[in-house]
Amino acid sequence: MSRDPSRGALAAMIDHTELRPDATPEAIAALCAQANEFNVASVCVSPSRLPLPPMALREDIATGTVCGFPSGAHAREVKAAEATIAAESGATEIDMVVDLGQVKAGRWDEVEADIALLRRAVPYVVLKVIIESAALTNDQIVQSCKAATSAGADFVKTSTGFHPAGGATLPAVSLMARTVDGQVGVKASGGIRTLQDAKAMIECGATRLGTSSTATILAGLD
Repeated sequence: MSRDPSRGALAAMIDHTELRPDATPEAIAALCAQANEFNVASVCVSPSRLPLPPMALREDIATGTVCGFPSGAHAREVKAAEATIAAESGATEIDMVVDLGQVKAGRWDEVEADIALLRRAVPYVVLKVIIESAALTNDQIVQSCKAATSAGADFVKTSTGFHPAGGATLPAVSLMARTVDGQVGVKASGGIRTLQDAKAMIECGATRLGTSSTATILAGLD
């Protein structure tokens, strides 16, 4: 993105996020009010914050949540059940975390099976697969993206924002975008706090951004 995008175009790429474990109902209500004001793509909240209050969001803003979060070290059946409950509670987009132990071990059949079971459980939701790219080698990033794409994901996503290795980086987003080659979307998340951050991620191939700094990012266009 060589020139500043319109406010509306940028907002439409943002998942407006509140995943702090101590987020109160009031904080979630404020998140939804901001989402309506900014006209973002979705809100993303913890599964226990679902269902959202009636009429909290405009109909054209998606309700997102996370699954197997933040470690990914959950039995795949538990992830699938969590996703099913979330969808029944109003989630239309789900960001799941891969099993990092299986990724590190190079057990790609297991990684793909983990994702595929959740995909089968909720075939009607937008599925984003968090690979925790900052904790991986380049080859592990590539293989994780291939597993997610093969298993039916709609997006690959960089980070939970909770791993000590860090969040999204420009080289990781670029590598992910080259690997999926338009077959699925690329969501950059973790540490995106300014308009400059957002633009750089988009220039590297991100098609969706996860951030709790939406107001600051959009204010950069004013």
